[in-house]
Amino acid sequence: MRYPRFFRVYQNFPDYRIVDIAGEVRRQLDNSRISCGLATGSRVAIGVGSRGIRNIDVIVCETVRYWKDLGMKPFLFPAMGSHGAASAEGQASVLAHYGITEATMNCPLVSTLEVVSLGNTADGIEVFMDRRAYESDAVLLVARVKWHTDFTGCIESGLFKMMAIGMGKLAGAQSYHAWAYRRGLESVILSVGRRVLESGKILGGLAVLEDAYHNTAKLDVIPAADLERREAEDLALVKSWMARIPTDLDILIVDEMGKDISGTGLDTKVINRSVHAHYNPFAEAPRIERIFVRDLSDLSYNNALGIGLADITTDRLVNRIDPVPTRLNALTSSTLADVRVPVHCPTDRQCLELIAPTVGKIDLDQVTYGWIRNTLQLAELMVSENLKPRIATIPGIEILDGPLELPFDAEGNLVSPFAPPP
Repeated sequence: MRYPRFFRVYQNFPDYRIVDIAGEVRRQLDNSRISCGLATGSRVAIGVGSRGIRNIDVIVCETVRYWKDLGMKPFLFPAMGSHGAASAEGQASVLAHYGITEATMNCPLVSTLEVVSLGNTADGIEVFMDRRAYESDAVLLVARVKWHTDFTGCIESGLFKMMAIGMGKLAGAQSYHAWAYRRGLESVILSVGRRVLESGKILGGLAVLEDAYHNTAKLDVIPAADLERREAEDLALVKSWMARIPTDLDILIVDEMGKDISGTGLDTKVINRSVHAHYNPFAEAPRIERIFVRDLSDLSYNNALGIGLADITTDRLVNRIDPVPTRLNALTSSTLADVRVPVHCPTDRQCLELIAPTVGKIDLDQVTYGWIRNTLQLAELMVSENLKPRIATIPGIEILDGPLELPFDAEGNLVSPFAPPP
């Protein structure tokens, strides 16, 4: 099969990076006066999730230091629902891979799946909370605020979701997703989150916002009383920064997918697939006909949730799948289509040869291609030469190199042009 040549292009997005991360964490915490009313020596539980948040180790470490400097007794706990294979050890391991351990943070890390019931919401949903967090004097959550892969609303992925699904552990995650199947996830998150706030245990949250380059762009310490309003404002802001693939494609090549990249392995609002594998449901996203995923990220823990969103993949990815966390994640979230294994082949070359004739074009020279590292890293991408006229009309896009031949190694696998993320 003859392949087109490719151009390497760069999308110029606004850069909002914070230079002094630790200093900004301390400034936000000091200005929030979130510690007012806590007695010296209080035990403060700091909830941390399972997403690959840039600078999360620095953010959490400075948060711990803030509380210790005030004479409090902070400890960390995983607030990640059923992730980490729904085990205490697995969830601690997830944090360790992000550089968050007792040794590096200089404070205890308490990982357990034990929960307490906070009773029912007005609409009948039983609410659960991490037992050790509940037994503390106060809880502060650290979470990235961003769009959710399953739905669109005023509150999506962030502090409210962590209060509900994250702190609810496996028991809460299973129950809330079952309710969400009928009522919608935003409704459940809001209902449960409000009930958690009524417990009086939540001091507030540290919202982390990232720009289109995945830089830490805003840190916002929000008291409990303002959580719902200000998280909605932060979500609207971060959506305005969202990076996108700049054009419709017949075939999108993705180097890696994984839970550290997106809750669904592949960001559905980037690849234009629903969590139930519906094609191109988002009008604001480019239309993508076929998706070829080459491998799992090293920080995915071999959880392949989201592989069902791809149309073709490699044997090497399939052979890495750990069925236990993958199956558990799909069953807990009620998104069974996400784990259907697509057609797979021994090499990248074979995958491309099989998928190219399926996009409805008789002349395969007309098939358009895009190539990205993952759905989080969208500033730099490769596009096929037949897209150059279209790309040239889009403001902010710079052609860096090309046209280049598609780079295959001796085994027939692509040699990625993308550097690993910092």
